[in-house]
Amino acid sequence: MSEIPTVTAADVESARTMLEGVSILTPMEESRWLSQRAGGEVRLKCENLQRTGSFKIRGAYVRIARLTEEERAHGVVAASAGNHAQGVALAARLLGIKSTVFMPEGAPIPKEKATRAYGADVVFHGRYIDQALIAAQEFADRTGAVLIHPFDHEDIVAGQGTAGLEILEQSPGVRTVLVPTGGGGLVAGIATAIKAKRPDVRIVGVQAEGASTFGASLAKGAPVALQSMQTMADGIAVGCPGEVPFKAVQEYVDDIITVSEESMSRALLSLVERAKMVVEPAGAVAVAAVLDHPDAFETPAVAVLSGGNIDPLLLGKVIRHGMASASRYLNLRVCIPDTPGGLAHLLTQLAEAQANVLEVAHERISPSLLLDEVEVQVQVETRGKEHAATLLSMLRERGYRVYE
Repeated sequence: MSEIPTVTAADVESARTMLEGVSILTPMEESRWLSQRAGGEVRLKCENLQRTGSFKIRGAYVRIARLTEEERAHGVVAASAGNHAQGVALAARLLGIKSTVFMPEGAPIPKEKATRAYGADVVFHGRYIDQALIAAQEFADRTGAVLIHPFDHEDIVAGQGTAGLEILEQSPGVRTVLVPTGGGGLVAGIATAIKAKRPDVRIVGVQAEGASTFGASLAKGAPVALQSMQTMADGIAVGCPGEVPFKAVQEYVDDIITVSEESMSRALLSLVERAKMVVEPAGAVAVAAVLDHPDAFETPAVAVLSGGNIDPLLLGKVIRHGMASASRYLNLRVCIPDTPGGLAHLLTQLAEAQANVLEVAHERISPSLLLDEVEVQVQVETRGKEHAATLLSMLRERGYRVYE
């Protein structure tokens, strides 16, 4: 069995030189609203504004640029839900190499279209990235194309680590860095780069609850595959950590935590509203962790926004879900008198309470209703939890039977 490669700080520095003129120095934005929540400075490392819309171009370019001429002649192949796909496709185009990308069925349409636009051939296979990866490996074995793994290679980890060098330069006083984590390439690279210069900085990997691979893996001391996954964060929906990043995570990453789908939704909504940032669910998990545990991270802290490639349809659904999670949408069943003007009176009181009515429906036949009652199902928009609670109290004080 061959020894697992070790990625060093020197590897990251070398990768940075290779990326000059390819990747961009992404902004580091101060976040006043997150800072107020955390009681200290929190800043956002905006990799959603990187070329191709995510950090992935960093590792992909370094990996492909180091191929021999013979390897380049056979082309490259990758498996990705979209971000790595775009990074590989662009890197291959910049280097004049043919690329093929296997995507899970149901991959976001904008990511597929962007990957094709960068010049890659796209093939759909399997439900999860792990299944697409198997197909990509079979394609590599059959054609001689070089498999560009999304996270399990020392060049990939070194390339992603260049974001860590930028974090130290843009926020030299940083004490905590929170990093979205799937297969581990980004958090491993950032941790390797930062710990070499600042071993006192706490590195926290953040995973989706429904795709949390590192908890069991770290407990066992080796990568462990999940039996199933369920998360909207396709960018970090990885069934098993890579061996190369896992080795670095074991050595350099201080904590791995998880966030729920509701937390991701609220974070994404907050980023749109407060930071004016369009971020995909995977890219919002670091912010979700800060919102969930505002006192848990020493500041100054940096939350990495790893990607912004989100399907507009999903964005709409997530925003609605986030508003519901934050009690900005309230679904009520209200029993009112079945008399002329009964509904109008209810709606007037909702308006006076500054609740915006979105939908109304009647239910006249129910065992729980009295003969002279009708049940109204009403969806209203509120300003948040306090407003929603005040609204419910007002209705009940005025004699309405209200059910959420």
